[in-house]
Order: sequence, then structure tokens, then C-alpha cells
Amino acid sequence: MEHFGHLKNGSTNKNDFFLILIKVKQTPSQHTDSPISDFLNFISDSIKKIKDGSHKKGDVLGVARIAAITASKKTSDLIPLCHNINLASVSVIFKVNASKKYVYCEANVSTSGKTGVEMEALTTVQVGLLTIYDMCKSCLLYTSD
Repeated sequence: MEHFGHLKNGSTNKNDFFLILIKVKQTPSQHTDSPISDFLNFISDSIKKIKDGSHKKGDVLGVARIAAITASKKTSDLIPLCHNINLASVSVIFKVNASKKYVYCEANVSTSGKTGVEMEALTTVQVGLLTIYDMCKSCLLYTSD
């Protein structure tokens, strides 16, 4: 069986394991960046309302940016056994392509510490896009604009 750091043998039975929060490596702190991106496709023309800020629920991209940054700071609350780390910076960029009907989200999360920030970056992008979907789902599901 492969060795996984979060699993510890808990008894004499070699197949009995329990989960632990592993120690962060005893290495010097270093600056780490983790750029991650993804996109959300739309099936209606409601994306134009997102781009020009006329969506009935307000500034969709502004709300999604706040949600994404907040999520980056709460990653350890969402992902079991994920370390709570101090973030140096979080940037979130949204690009709207109305003709191809998608919103692109890019996040760059950085820290100066002993562990990486890839989980925080992944969480940032996904929560940003989920927020856009949540705010626009009535248009996506029930109308074609």
C-alpha cells in the first residue's frame, strides 16, 4: 500500500488507519505562488448583463470577487485536514467573453510559509465561479434572454 501522510496505523491490524493532520515540513519558509484558472460556460445571453453590470441582482463580478477572496481565507474550514495558513496576497481576475458566452476566472494566491497554497487557489476560483452561477441561475435555467 502507498504511504499517505494523513493516514496513521492505529492498531495491530495492518488495515486499520485513522486520519491525522500532518506536521508541516521542518524547512525554512519560502515564498509560494499558486496561479489557477477555470471558466464557466453560459447557455443564454445573460452573460451580457454580467459584463455591463445590468444584472437584476447587481454587480455579479464584484460579489463573486469578494466571495472568492473570502473562500481563500476559509479553505481550511472547508477542506478536511487542510492546514490553516497565513496568506500574503490573493488576486482574482474575471474576464467575460460575451460572444463565446463564458466567464474566465484566474486567481493567484501567495504566501511566505512552509507549505503551498494550491488548495487555497483552487478554492478561490471555484467559489468565485459558483457565486456567479448562483446569482445567475434563474436566467440560466428559466429564460433565454
